[in-house]
Amino acid sequence: MNRKFLWSCCVLMLCAWNVSAQHRTCAAEEVLQQQLLNNPAMRQEMDRIEEHVQKFAQTAHDRTVITIPVVVHVVWYNSTQNISDDEILSQITVLNDDFRRTNADAGNTPSAFQGVAADCEINFCMATQDPNGNATSGIERRQTTVNGFSTNDNVKFYSSGGLDAWDRDRYLNIWVCNLSSGLLGYAQFPGGPANTDGVVCDYAYFGTINSSPPFDKGRTATHEVGHWLNCYHIWGDDGTSCSGSDVVSDTPNQADENYGCPSFPQVSCSNGPNGDMFMNYMDYTDDACMNLFTAGQKNRMQSLFSAGGAREALASSPGCEAPSGDQCNAPAGLNATGVTQSSATCNWNAVNGATSYTLEWKKNSDPGWTVVNNITGTSHTLNGLAAGTLYDFRVKADCDGTGSNYSSTAQFTTVSNCSDQYETNNTNGTAKSVPINTAFTAQIAYSGDKDYYKFGNTSSQKNIKVELTTLPFDYDLKLYRGTTLVGTSENGGTQDELIILNNATVSTNYKAYVYGYNGAWSNTQCYTFKASRRSTAWRTDGSDTDPGEEIPVEVVFENVGFGLFPNPANDQVVVEVPMENEGQVSVTILDPSGKMALSQHRTLAKGDNQFNFQLNQLPNGVYFVQVRNGELAHTRKLVIQR
Repeated sequence: MNRKFLWSCCVLMLCAWNVSAQHRTCAAEEVLQQQLLNNPAMRQEMDRIEEHVQKFAQTAHDRTVITIPVVVHVVWYNSTQNISDDEILSQITVLNDDFRRTNADAGNTPSAFQGVAADCEINFCMATQDPNGNATSGIERRQTTVNGFSTNDNVKFYSSGGLDAWDRDRYLNIWVCNLSSGLLGYAQFPGGPANTDGVVCDYAYFGTINSSPPFDKGRTATHEVGHWLNCYHIWGDDGTSCSGSDVVSDTPNQADENYGCPSFPQVSCSNGPNGDMFMNYMDYTDDACMNLFTAGQKNRMQSLFSAGGAREALASSPGCEAPSGDQCNAPAGLNATGVTQSSATCNWNAVNGATSYTLEWKKNSDPGWTVVNNITGTSHTLNGLAAGTLYDFRVKADCDGTGSNYSSTAQFTTVSNCSDQYETNNTNGTAKSVPINTAFTAQIAYSGDKDYYKFGNTSSQKNIKVELTTLPFDYDLKLYRGTTLVGTSENGGTQDELIILNNATVSTNYKAYVYGYNGAWSNTQCYTFKASRRSTAWRTDGSDTDPGEEIPVEVVFENVGFGLFPNPANDQVVVEVPMENEGQVSVTILDPSGKMALSQHRTLAKGDNQFNFQLNQLPNGVYFVQVRNGELAHTRKLVIQR
């Protein structure tokens, strides 16, 4: 497509893919415009890179195979997201196959395009030494409290729950995490900021092991690394106007992206008889239908590593070379034993010729290390540790004054200082009786763990309040009377959960149900639970300092839910509440901190009832709508978006 280059859609593209309908879509424009707004000089750098590409294409070159060291930063919220080393290595295999055109499906390229299909002569290897020259596996991991990153680059900074980039002149940085809103991944083109340079992929679409179809062949990373190597979307991001460009001459002009697995030929923009090159890695087809880069795309990639190219330094990176200091090998076999709430013993294998060892250790959440020198054995006990905390440690050997590199980092987690005295209580039928008006701590200790607690009220103390606080992750709360659901609280993130029933039916069989949203759990951190009752009504904002309004009429909903539309909303939202009989109901809109933003309270008639809220005074964002009455409470998320 040798047409006018559309900077507004292509320069420094950050590509985000959404799979809500098993399709890929791109949020490049909004991210690009924000970056250009933040740094106008970026456009000049992109112009310089493009000029270099065009000069490179006009000159003969001796081709050399480039090998790029890769570091994979795994940022995980739960164990499912903490993908294995094998999953990571399977992705590196895919990158090597796709960029060297040794992919098994290369033969699926239509004969019309076989002549331009290219071996890009780019290899990828896992880094074997880190930026300090220490031995590394090329994989670093961090457990985070963020369950869902976006294209704002927070995953690329330790301070915002992610991991910092390694030197971009020596490594390709790939972050693997849980991306929110169905995003598969995004990448930064050459020319952007150094501390955000690299590729981000969702853990569910990385590699070929345990990945989710139809994006289970590792082509998410292939596409994103293609962007990182200066290749644009094949249709030029121009919609269906046929006027965009990917600045490559051997990719046919095409109208818009292709999805799924089209049949060849797929003709658009008068590009018959062969039609679109929809099997190109830079289109939007499913993984199984992608199988080539072209010679023109290879030219763009190779220009980056030539003299004066934007990624020239990577061609001579030592990131995949064995670390120096071979006369004294780095210790191996690191493990931790005797782990308690406040101590752990760090162990490692002996190194031939070593006279002593140096141990470095830290909390996983801390940036700096604590050093222990001159250890003569192959173990050391750490004391004074924090309970329920993830720690890192590494070791180097001293061989008569010649020090080795540090070993790869090992980890252990101290025992939590909170007990879970009511296990096992994973079902309604095994709910454990708990004291009233007494707070205690407990755990959702693994994915699928559930906690049920049983308590009652009395005729003199009918009013019930159930609280869930100090949440380590996104936990939610439901309340049953027997097997009948009478209340729900599903706030986002680590916001407290609260259910209030004023003038509730007297029963000894109330059961509170605590569970992790989307499998959230922690075997090191606890939540706090408290069930309270009293004679005066609780205030609907959750405070217990003053009596609230008594609601003597028990109201029964036709179902647990309620209508909420439109959602996302603009300047108005309608809450529809179905009633089986007349009763008093309050509807409250809460901001993300749990503070009341808008509220209505009135007597409703039997049938469908509507509450209308004007939202023009509320800023864009996520809110929560709570419908409450004397017996039921239910919460739904509301998005205000203009």
